[in-house]
Amino acid sequence: MDSTIVNLWPLVGVAVIIVGFILRFNPFVVVVVTALVTAAVAGFPVQKILAALGSGFVKTRNLPLILVLPLAVIGLLERHGLRQHAQNWISRIKSATAGRLLIVYLAARELTAAAGLTSLGGHPQMVRPLLAPMAEGATETRYGKLPETLRHRLRAFSAATDNVGLFFGEDIFVAFGAIVLMTTFLHEAGIDVEPIHVALWGIPTAICAFIIHSYRLYRLDHSIAKEMAGADAAQTGKAQSQGGAA
Repeated sequence: MDSTIVNLWPLVGVAVIIVGFILRFNPFVVVVVTALVTAAVAGFPVQKILAALGSGFVKTRNLPLILVLPLAVIGLLERHGLRQHAQNWISRIKSATAGRLLIVYLAARELTAAAGLTSLGGHPQMVRPLLAPMAEGATETRYGKLPETLRHRLRAFSAATDNVGLFFGEDIFVAFGAIVLMTTFLHEAGIDVEPIHVALWGIPTAICAFIIHSYRLYRLDHSIAKEMAGADAAQTGKAQSQGGAA
């Protein structure tokens, strides 16, 4: 009886990368060390390891420019007041609230992602310089100066809204990589499914995600109103007690 012995030692690389991230080492160093350790325990010769690293570097040498240049442009815009202009613009709309603003963005993010335009949003290019400051500006227009905890909460909801819209919206795009992966896996298992059918069945999930997260954003407005009303009442009571003591 023939038996095949599977070498599990290359899985040591998983432990290396987990430990590296837990200890908060430089991600680049962690990934490189993990690759070297995995290749070494798998029995790769040194020449093959160096050749693979060199080939990967040559193929991706332009990638840093693609990532860094847009971030540099966004940073330059922020330095010249992009966040302030976004806050000032949204403060002119008296009916705007953080929840309403994020619901509109959620709908736009899902629809554009469903059309394959996943790069129109994102944390560095949309959430940080525009969406979060606009949510803060809309809230400040109604309630005045905000506590830091509430600011961080608004930023977290802004980032979560972008994530939800992208994650459930892109599942509707028929050429999305995950849909291709699922259909390929099912085909290999003997189940023939068209990518368009998988994409269409993603629509009910996207609608449910929109309704659920919109309700959370609706409750966000009410919780902010309640929190700021309580803070104002506490501040008023403190001022009255100080006046009475005087």
